[in-house]
Amino acid sequence: MVRMIKLSRSAVELSLKCKRCFVLQYRYRVSLRSLPFTLNSAVDNLCKNEFDYYRENEKPHPLFIEHGIEAIPFKHPDIDRWRNFRQGINFVDEENGFNFYGAIDDVWVKPNGELIISDVKSTSKKIFDWEKTWSEYDYPKGYRRQLEMYQWLFRKNGFKVSDTAYLVYYNGLKDEPMFDQVLKFELHLVKLECDDNWVEKAIINAKNLMESEDLPYGSSKCDTCQYLKKRWNVKKKSS
Repeated sequence: MVRMIKLSRSAVELSLKCKRCFVLQYRYRVSLRSLPFTLNSAVDNLCKNEFDYYRENEKPHPLFIEHGIEAIPFKHPDIDRWRNFRQGINFVDEENGFNFYGAIDDVWVKPNGELIISDVKSTSKKIFDWEKTWSEYDYPKGYRRQLEMYQWLFRKNGFKVSDTAYLVYYNGLKDEPMFDQVLKFELHLVKLECDDNWVEKAIINAKNLMESEDLPYGSSKCDTCQYLKKRWNVKKKSS
């Protein structure tokens, strides 16, 4: 009988970034503690409330009209479960022995029934330049992988899904003359063309790492591994 392993979207993402950190965190429950991004969560919740208004009334969000997107927020009885980080939308593969799940921010529906996956992001930059950010940093590629994993999940659950996905990006304005207890944002919509063909293989690879007795080497691109390596080297020199 194949052993069933439950894997989250964030777990698979970590396995792609650093196999060692993935195994330590998800097999051995060893990880560095991080503080929650409560302000980001507030932005997510406020965005959710706003989109839910248009979902309930079955009308397009003004952002859709501005950018020529023929869609409305998807009204579905499971929307709250899909957005709950403890539940999300999942797919069980009995043959390969995994239960893969992820919690979305939102999903929209086109007139032809095709779904559009979206995710909410927030930042604070003097000039919001997505193309520059994409070319200079690795983390935007992780955002696209995130959307592709969600697309894969919805397709596995029988939905028609567009290859096009969106990041709803809120950029906090930090040069306003007065605060007045109001944080103002610019709203940007980032369009991404996605391909989820790699997802199933990545999930299976992550499952195999969980079942292996080997502890992988750390990644040279992993900040955590490089920090611990440098710390260890300092300790050896001082002892």
